[in-house]
Amino acid sequence: MKAKIMKFLRREEGLTTVEYAVAGSLVAAAVVLAFTTLGGQVEVVINGLETAIGG
Repeated sequence: MKAKIMKFLRREEGLTTVEYAVAGSLVAAAVVLAFTTLGGQVEVVINGLETAIGG
């Protein structure tokens, strides 16, 4: 039983999967942050245009 556990812990395929999951999560968080910031800036520009037009 101990040998099976040690063999499982030495396997690197699982670790690679976890690393990809963490990297994917970080990329997703960066994309959400970028779109949130960009959305706020676009809203400011649209409101400025609306004010300039007189709407």
